Amino acid sequence: MKKYLIFSLMFFLILCRVSAQDIPVKPNPARLVNDFAKQLNPTEVSALEQKLVAYSDSTSSQIAIVVVPTTGEYPIADYALKLGREWGVGGKGKNNGIVILWASTDRKIFISTGYGMEGAIPDAIAKRIITQVITPEFKNGMYYRGLDKGIDVIFKYATGEYKADPKEQEDGGGISPLLIFIIIFVIILIIISRNKGGGGGGGYRSSGAGPIIFWPTTFSSGGSSSGWGGGDGGGFGGFGGGSFGGGGAGGDY
Repeated sequence: MKKYLIFSLMFFLILCRVSAQDIPVKPNPARLVNDFAKQLNPTEVSALEQKLVAYSDSTSSQIAIVVVPTTGEYPIADYALKLGREWGVGGKGKNNGIVILWASTDRKIFISTGYGMEGAIPDAIAKRIITQVITPEFKNGMYYRGLDKGIDVIFKYATGEYKADPKEQEDGGGISPLLIFIIIFVIILIIISRNKGGGGGGGYRSSGAGPIIFWPTTFSSGGSSSGWGGGDGGGFGGFGGGSFGGGGAGGDY
């Protein structure tokens, strides 16, 4: 009886480990391009990240590229689905996330779509992107080009599907350049008015050089220098908790 219980416990633990399906831990800080297999150089990773962050900022949809050496004994479709769910790619309410999973040693790639993207990128379209756009480049060793072209086609099909909420389009509380101009213009008018009307009373003494205006040297606008990329825009704010239902398609090369 004791041996039976030990055997049952061991079997249960093994079963739990299999069902857990090892996947990479969600990156912290969050990134949209995650190359765990070192197949892309830093410049390529940065270019893809910048492109996907800009797309996320303008549409609220999130496309995550994940590169792993292998998915092991697990089907790549299941692996990609688990990544999308556990990382929470896409918005929680919209479920507008996509995972592009590339297993470099297995020579397989899969596009997994969140619930909210299944209409824009149905399985047939995902399969076409894999077979006609991405894998032809991969066969020639042009991995960055394949991924870059692939996300361009995804952008094309998903255009208009979602738009960022107004609060997501704001500059993070930065001051509008137009508002700065109006404030400075009002200050100039006040200074000129005081100069004309209060010449003898004191309070403002003209040096003959006109009013001195201090223009702010830094302010936040659409081209904020905060975040990665040396001033190319804000960094990725993190995954939103989107859900996946198993849609998508894949292929090998």
